[in-house]
Amino acid sequence: MSRQHNDEFPRPEEVIPHRPPHLWLDGITDLSETGASGFWTPAAENFWGHFPGLELLPGVKQVESIAQLGAYTIMHASDKPLLPLFKGIEEVSFERPVRPGETMDLEVEIVDRDKSKFKGEGTAMVGGELACRATIVGVAMSERAAMRLLQSQ
Repeated sequence: MSRQHNDEFPRPEEVIPHRPPHLWLDGITDLSETGASGFWTPAAENFWGHFPGLELLPGVKQVESIAQLGAYTIMHASDKPLLPLFKGIEEVSFERPVRPGETMDLEVEIVDRDKSKFKGEGTAMVGGELACRATIVGVAMSERAAMRLLQSQ
């Protein structure tokens, strides 16, 4: 089944800073202040070398696609430029492999947020089956503060 970006919302590359080959969010289908739905169909190179002959999408890419949807949610809801940084994963489970040609339907709900910290619970589904569930943790900083932090490291 082909997915389409909902043109009511900006495209992912208009909101989050990620770019190919590390943009793992193709489109947004629904959006609220606290959550979003989207999708990603991983290109062939995302599978290269990960079990040749039995290609599987690495779990880290599944979790990152959920995190990018969370970043989109945070950045879109902000009235000032923010840069959400991935701080950690509290829980993750992989229930079904993702294979070449499959599309992941993504959902994330921001379940806790204070001034700068946030927590999101997300899923990646393939054909109605759960592939990945993850609880992500991040911090949203002004772009200026994030650049200072990253340059000092």
